[in-house]
Amino acid sequence: MSNPKTPDPKSFAARFPGDFLFGVATASYQIEGATKADGRKPSIWDAFSNMPGRVYGRHNGDVACDHYNRWEEDLDLIKEMGVEAYRFSIAWPRIIPDGTGRINEKGLDFYDRLIDGCKARGIKTYATLYHWDLPLMLMGDGGWAARSTAYAFQRYAKVVMARLGDRLDAVATFNEPWCIVWLSHLYGIHAPGEQNVEAALAAMHHVNLAHGLGVEAIRHVTPNVPVGIVINANSVIPGSDSPADLAAGERAHQFHNGAFFDPVFKGEYPKEFLDALGDRMPAVEEGDLKIISQKLDWWGLNYYTPTRVHDDPERKGDFPWTVEAKRASDVETDIGWEVYAPGLKLLVEDLYRRYDLPDCYITENGACYNMEPVNGEVDDQPRLDYYVEHLSVVADLIRDGYPMKGYFAWSLMDNFEWAEGYRMRFGLVHVNYETQERTIKKSGKWYRELASQFPKGNHAPADFTDVRRFFLISH
Repeated sequence: MSNPKTPDPKSFAARFPGDFLFGVATASYQIEGATKADGRKPSIWDAFSNMPGRVYGRHNGDVACDHYNRWEEDLDLIKEMGVEAYRFSIAWPRIIPDGTGRINEKGLDFYDRLIDGCKARGIKTYATLYHWDLPLMLMGDGGWAARSTAYAFQRYAKVVMARLGDRLDAVATFNEPWCIVWLSHLYGIHAPGEQNVEAALAAMHHVNLAHGLGVEAIRHVTPNVPVGIVINANSVIPGSDSPADLAAGERAHQFHNGAFFDPVFKGEYPKEFLDALGDRMPAVEEGDLKIISQKLDWWGLNYYTPTRVHDDPERKGDFPWTVEAKRASDVETDIGWEVYAPGLKLLVEDLYRRYDLPDCYITENGACYNMEPVNGEVDDQPRLDYYVEHLSVVADLIRDGYPMKGYFAWSLMDNFEWAEGYRMRFGLVHVNYETQERTIKKSGKWYRELASQFPKGNHAPADFTDVRRFFLISH
């Protein structure tokens, strides 16, 4: 079932500068397993997974891909994938099991081995300090709804960087604040499963504050490690050009994106957002926004699918008063997400128009298709098509002068897909959860061919139009 449209990876590679970084991404709770090993204590996801009705089939992360025990063969696999960089996350409950207090050396030892293993194989290390596995003990203080958690995170960041920072190529404070805040505290779909706007707004400010405090800690301990944040910005597309729908699009932007981009990149919360919700926000103390808005070295964008909105004339519920609009594409992945690569282009253009942003890495992009091996081969042509379309958009953005510096495929391998358990597969590599056998899929083989072309001699013309300068002149 090959597709005549699939470009030859070698000729496709010519669309990217020679120093463009190709990588793969994972997250600790989704792959490591070993949830009780070597002093690790439970995270909010261990608790959430054990509550009936929260995760599909009551699946949990106890074993996952058993990466904690198979990390060497997994690093060999990454090397075999031909990529230059590995984006992984560090599990706070392994490092400071109670969230505060005692440091667990054995947890740090694991990441020591992992990072040394990457270095030995010539793989660059892009670490994320928080990818959702909050130590469960911190829920006793309120979790992210409590300001104290931001300071606990700052200490955790210091501890990690003091031990591991000398071998990291880059670090992100947080992965996807939108999920930590809205999905977990307002919509109740992710741990801790809250459905409360005050709790969500408290989590929003405290995650933003923790990011800023984390940046301070990282810069203090390891001033030479480039620091950023990874945001799953919503590509908000109004359902029509009517003034009401355009206004709805702006409100949706403020709620889904502005709640994080505005404080981090402008040092303020969005105006209409504050007008609607400000009286339910926690105290924003003197100096908070200055801490949150420290300049970053890079930022990561996770993109999968667009968000289409109409105005909700009845103003039901809380801001942003939108309803879902009809999809433009009838192609969807097995998790039900619309496939629409132009959404990525529109999003990057919009964010650089609104904010003074540093270099960008696509830190996650990929597709859920659940094909199983047949005679040792996984023919996942739809996933391969998805990668080609979205990488093509990234190449166009580079051509247009946007500072896109790298791309991390989500994910290296099939893994625990949060509330969906193990039934949804995003990997370039298939995992048989019974045997833990890894099989590189058709998409993985194509990606390997592409990635192995890099880095190459042509390091891009140095006179790329600086997008910010362009905008200053043209606006």
